Amino acid sequence: MYYIKSPFFISRLSGNSVVWNVPVNEKNEIYLTFDDGPVPEVTYDVLKILDHHNAKATFFCVGENIQKYREVYKSILNAGHSVGNHTFNHLSGWTTLSKKYFANIQKCDDLIHTRLFRPPYGRIRPSQVMKLRKKYSIILWSVLSGDFDNKISPEKCLDNVIKHTKNGSIVVFHDSLKAKKNMLYALPKFLHHYSEKGYEFKALA
Repeated sequence: MYYIKSPFFISRLSGNSVVWNVPVNEKNEIYLTFDDGPVPEVTYDVLKILDHHNAKATFFCVGENIQKYREVYKSILNAGHSVGNHTFNHLSGWTTLSKKYFANIQKCDDLIHTRLFRPPYGRIRPSQVMKLRKKYSIILWSVLSGDFDNKISPEKCLDNVIKHTKNGSIVVFHDSLKAKKNMLYALPKFLHHYSEKGYEFKALA
């Protein structure tokens, strides 16, 4: 089970320890994020789509994939996008001993050097948050596209993000093989829809 829109009570419980959205200002801005890459079969396509729409995004990268596909990772940076740490092996904080979890994050950090961190699956213990927030801005999300879910259609994936995104939203897609079909259908249509409404797409910093 997962929530497309992050429930208000969950975001309130976390206080200022994690980031769920970006405070709104006079400009209409959306913060696109991509998890689990980079992988050449998907990430290059995402970069082309973003470039076509003059959109910037943040890629939360798995260290193991950075190590395998260094040129793909460099392409993200060269295109002017920001990057975040998503652990080296896509570990859940709920089921991983904290010592191992922190070491895995550091192993990714040795490759990526970023202040942004997103826990895989959004699963992280309060004690882990308390330690990591000293070094990282811990980024969760406002809207989860569900592109990874093979039980939903590409059209439903698009509906998920169109229905729930608003000014300041942090929206999650995935540049992964599992999400490819749904994401590549929804992403360009999502960008077109909100570009027509005057929104800009910004990277997190």
